Order: sequence, then structure tokens, then C-alpha cells
Amino acid sequence: MSQPQTYANHRRLEPLQHFILTPILLITWIATIWQAIQYPSLHSVWVASLAFALFLVAMQVRAYALKVQDRLIRLEETLRMQRLLPTDLQGRIPELSPKQMVGLRFASDGELADRTREVLDQNLSGEAIKKRIQTWRPDTFRV
Repeated sequence: MSQPQTYANHRRLEPLQHFILTPILLITWIATIWQAIQYPSLHSVWVASLAFALFLVAMQVRAYALKVQDRLIRLEETLRMQRLLPTDLQGRIPELSPKQMVGLRFASDGELADRTREVLDQNLSGEAIKKRIQTWRPDTFRV
């Protein structure tokens, strides 16, 4: 059985993306630049440009997935907050930034109101929010 999720271990590396795809595309781009410098021609410069474009596509696809994930978290947390927060805080939900919502998603239901009040009063960052959480609510469905 795996260990419970905490602030210390909540970050996720995607092995295919972080250890295979990105390094291969980065090395390919560097190698094609070196090839274009050693043997300059329209072809070698074009291949280096294509390698760079392929690297950018991989980065953009990852960025899109993370953006969609953040939008879903914002929706889920808005619905959760509407259900759990006291009336005085419910009207302030739109004041929370997407990064603050991402941080608050790890707060347990029991401490959500206290953490939300701190966030709104002190304008805490997502990282600061996560460090203050006492009872961690794991998120295992991340991209």
C-alpha cells in the first residue's frame, strides 16, 4: 500500500513526459543545432527548426492538460465550497484566484472554512496554503 499523500509528497512526475519524451526531444533539438553548426545548410537549419517545433508542441500539450486540470479543480472546489462554507464566506468565493483554489483543494472538509478565511484575509499563495493544511485531503487524479 502506498503512503498517504502529504505536502512533502504531493507533487507528481509523469514518467513518460518527464523522463522520456521531454529529454529525447530536448536532446534531439540540441543535436540538430550542433549538426546545423557543423554542417550549415538549409536542410540542417530546417531540421533544427522542426526539432524545436516538436519540442514546443510537447510542452504546449502538457501546458494545455494542466490548464484544463486547473479549470476542473476550480469548478470542483467552487461546488465544494458552496456546500461546505458558512454563508459569509460563500459570497467571497469569486475573490479566490485559481492558484488559491488549487491550494485549497488539499484542505479537508473540516478545515476548509478556516483555510479559506486565512486565504481571503492574508492573500496567501497556493504553496503557503498547502503548507498550512493540517488534515491533508489527497488528490490522486491529477494529470
